[in-house]
Amino acid sequence: MSDTPQILPTRKSSSLLERFSEADVPTERGVLRTVVFREKRNGREHVALIVGDILDKEGVPVRVHSECLTSEVFGSLKCDCRQQLDRALDFVTQNGCGVVLYLRQEGRGIGLGNKIKAYALQSQGLDTYESNRKLGFADDLRSYDVAAEMLRSLGVRSVDLITNNPLKIAGLVEEGIPVRRRIPSRTAHNPHNVDYLRTKRERTGHLIELFAEDDTEAKVG
Repeated sequence: MSDTPQILPTRKSSSLLERFSEADVPTERGVLRTVVFREKRNGREHVALIVGDILDKEGVPVRVHSECLTSEVFGSLKCDCRQQLDRALDFVTQNGCGVVLYLRQEGRGIGLGNKIKAYALQSQGLDTYESNRKLGFADDLRSYDVAAEMLRSLGVRSVDLITNNPLKIAGLVEEGIPVRRRIPSRTAHNPHNVDYLRTKRERTGHLIELFAEDDTEAKVG
């Protein structure tokens, strides 16, 4: 685990969501308490997968994960999203406590159709950020207000965030969720995604170790 200074921001209150439904779902990893939240502004549904007792707990292991249909359902090798989701679910179930938030923010917020357009541009030599810009989008359109409200509704007091992305830490803190420390999300690379992962590390500071000789943690302090 990688420690970061404890951040204790002022909690924000919001009412973007309704807590729509809840049930225990048996999975290959065990029973996951599954809570569906529905956004009032657009009807989009997000899911919290919960293991153990998290109410009023500090340092709850949390993964804020954005939907990736191509990887998680179709097995695309162009990213490591499915691996990150699997690793997070393994972590919380093996530790007997934690939350995986599954947010409907496909393609860093540009949607499935536009993500496939971006893939076509990447086949012409553009990287993942250049292709988004070519389509008229910013590098990352995701927001973390929904994630923060879900965590507040679930009664989580502070989180140990499972991520390689410093923007997720900053996003949750800005929305009033204390982040106690970062838990690295380590995945394997392949010939189809290594440039994508390297670009994320170099362009937006993702804390990704690609090779054994990498020492990203030391480089970023």
